[in-house]
Amino acid sequence: MARYVYFYGKDQVKIWGLTVPERLKRLLGSQVKELKDPSQLTPEDEVFIFNVDYLLDDRLVKYLGTQPGLLVYQKEGPKEIPLAAYVSAPIFAETLAYFEGRGPLPQGVKTQLLGEISAAFFKQLRKFEPPFALPVSEKNRDFLERRLYDWSYKGVTDLVTKWLWPHPARKVVRWCVKLGLKPNHVTFLGFILVVLAGYLFYQGHLGLGLIAAWLMTFLDTVDGKLARVTVTSSKFGHYFDHLIDLIHPPIWYILWGVGVERWGLSNPLPVSLLGTLLIAGYVLGRLVEGAFLARFGFEIFCWRPFDSYFRLITARRNPCLIILTVSYLLGQPQYGLLATTCWTVLTSLVLLFRLALAWWQGRKRPLTPWLAEIEKYRAHKLALKWFTREAAA
Repeated sequence: MARYVYFYGKDQVKIWGLTVPERLKRLLGSQVKELKDPSQLTPEDEVFIFNVDYLLDDRLVKYLGTQPGLLVYQKEGPKEIPLAAYVSAPIFAETLAYFEGRGPLPQGVKTQLLGEISAAFFKQLRKFEPPFALPVSEKNRDFLERRLYDWSYKGVTDLVTKWLWPHPARKVVRWCVKLGLKPNHVTFLGFILVVLAGYLFYQGHLGLGLIAAWLMTFLDTVDGKLARVTVTSSKFGHYFDHLIDLIHPPIWYILWGVGVERWGLSNPLPVSLLGTLLIAGYVLGRLVEGAFLARFGFEIFCWRPFDSYFRLITARRNPCLIILTVSYLLGQPQYGLLATTCWTVLTSLVLLFRLALAWWQGRKRPLTPWLAEIEKYRAHKLALKWFTREAAA
């Protein structure tokens, strides 16, 4: 059995450098071949049909691949617009005729309205957002690029990534697309800045180190969004990016403490003591997050609205960089490492308490993320506003 994809429609507008067919082929992967000649089909084959006059939600494409014999449509006034189908080869021609308005839907094909598809919780991006299908034209290309970019953004993240970086990062992602830069190029530049920031901190050039560090965090947002909007990723890039993010933050903070002394000031406590406490707190927090994910199948910051709020300020890199920056701007950088260490230990203890509470409650009933049970949280209007695309009721 082979799987093919057939594109119905004419629009070839490029969205983030890709036409809709090019984007769909990347989403489907190399195992799905484009159907050029229907006569090559065998009875055992299966075919995706996509209306390329519409930009489809990535989740819809993945969902369709799990639903043989399904056609998804949406209503535009009294009309029913077929968006995509996944059918067996023997009924491909009849299904295509239905797309083209030349015949009825063949027997055995199920239909589902787009708005009735449940895609409540997208774990990769930690967000709730209904699936979408948007008409494609040159006139609304800018809107589609903004929409796709916004969709690629994590719903639950730190306050800097959530509110400061989106607009400038979108401009830089657009430049990267125009220049033909790949996510790995941006990730490697970010790695260089990681090393540079650490070196500057160590040498006592704290202000320059902060500039390099903040630029790196910005590029860390850019490479992820570039990968998602262009459907460009690799295992190497994925693991390299995550390894960098995992290792460098506590090293930065400790080098900051060393640099403070090179700057001519004294830390309130020895760097060796603060560094030990910092690493212990940092490792504890990461272990708690991993244990929660392994036990319950979703991230701890998505469990309840409190946890999503807490993710905004928990002791990850960006909130800790805010602490270091404030200490520097106040002319008291010697307190930066101490404050970062205290905040890291404190937030990790809060996470440990949340894990214990989840374990206790999980003994009685399965736990689910609040983003997957959004109807139960209509009273949390601020949480709905900040972490979903749902309008608060």
